[in-house]
Amino acid sequence: MFTVFNEELAKTAREIRDRHQEFAAGAWDDAALAGYQLQEFRRTLAYVKDKSPFYAKHLASVDPEAITSLDPEQLASVPFTTKDDLRREFESVLSLPLSKAWIFYETTGTTGRSTPCPRDNVDSLHNNTTLTVYYDTIFRQFGDEQVIGVSGPTELHAFGDTFGDVCRNLGHAVAKMWPHSPMVGYDRALETLRVLPATGLFSTPGMALSLAKKVYAAGLDPRRDFSLDVLMCTGELASPSLLENIGQVWGAKVYNALYASQEASVMGAAGADGALYTAPLLNLYEVIDPDTATAVEPGPDGVRTGELVITALYRGSKPLVRYRTGDLVRLGPQSAGHTLPAPTLEVLGRTRDILVIGGHRISGYDLEELLLTQPRGYLDYQIVIDAVEGRDELTLRLELPPESEGVRIDETAIAELVRERLEVPVRFEYGVLGSVTTTGAMVSWKAARVEDRRQSASDDERAAALAVANGRAQ
Repeated sequence: MFTVFNEELAKTAREIRDRHQEFAAGAWDDAALAGYQLQEFRRTLAYVKDKSPFYAKHLASVDPEAITSLDPEQLASVPFTTKDDLRREFESVLSLPLSKAWIFYETTGTTGRSTPCPRDNVDSLHNNTTLTVYYDTIFRQFGDEQVIGVSGPTELHAFGDTFGDVCRNLGHAVAKMWPHSPMVGYDRALETLRVLPATGLFSTPGMALSLAKKVYAAGLDPRRDFSLDVLMCTGELASPSLLENIGQVWGAKVYNALYASQEASVMGAAGADGALYTAPLLNLYEVIDPDTATAVEPGPDGVRTGELVITALYRGSKPLVRYRTGDLVRLGPQSAGHTLPAPTLEVLGRTRDILVIGGHRISGYDLEELLLTQPRGYLDYQIVIDAVEGRDELTLRLELPPESEGVRIDETAIAELVRERLEVPVRFEYGVLGSVTTTGAMVSWKAARVEDRRQSASDDERAAALAVANGRAQ
């Protein structure tokens, strides 16, 4: 209700709401969207040049008024912003002093220097309005009497504030719980989920599975003893098959709810049909070849695959210009009949996490989907890559519930899929997996999920993931 105390912000909030609702309803044609994006792109360039010490230097040769289209040739005249820029320049990237923000977040700092990620009211109004409009298509399926649990990674993360605000916008009660916190822990979090009872939960995919493990350890059953209708998963790589498995374990509908980062805020959000949609009123999206940094042309199906680059189309504390996310994506075209009139995203993992197995390149997303297409009912997984006499081999480790009811593991079918795609054998192991699998949101999917024994050099990210796991409340 802070806008009640600021008439200008109240007016801005209504304008943003109306704009997003009109867009979601299909009232914007291609020409209107293109004109809006060009206008806001130029305004962002002018804003950061004027207000950010880093961008004043970085974009010194760029004239916003000279950008007359968003064609790749013109965009190429604007230099990229990288993660190294953010780590090196630190507060110089900001366009507003910290005192003008309403809240301060930062990156995790598990694999490098933490960078400041303050948000002012304009940042939150734009991002949370997008999520409110998109998530309304999901939550309305489950009625008005909803209590939503919010289980995020740390207190310095936007997770709790963002989803709490969005649920409040939609009229749903919220219970924030942090199972890794020593003041809360898993037992108390589960008691809260059960007693309320919660009908929905925002969490990482790893947390959804960890909570299920604790449910079974307590002699309970996720489907029988809890009332979750919907799980909104985010923060980690999540293939459709992994999400489907989580849904089977909990007896709930599961969404890959959000693609975002502390630095760049919201870049994609789910709609009711399960697709992950771009937010064209928030960001300009580009897809580039990660090696050449040139624009990727769409394939015959209209899909562009490469590294995602985004520019904020709103002006708050820290708008980024042509920011190289380091994430590999498939960006699909807008399609008739979808829940929202926006292009779709598949986030395939980080560009540097591409694996070569059996001589074949494969993304983390596609490897997870390959191995988990068939199994259902498991509570955790991990992938081991070995080289045996010069030949790659995979091991799929699965943790199963105490009772095998509902578990489906066809080793022969999985092995055949792997042989067709990667031409390598796969073995299977069953048992309890360590808590390193819960660190994907804090470190990386690869560090949490893949043990690559072919590496001779030390794996700093794997070591960081183990350190995070060992330091968490269990």
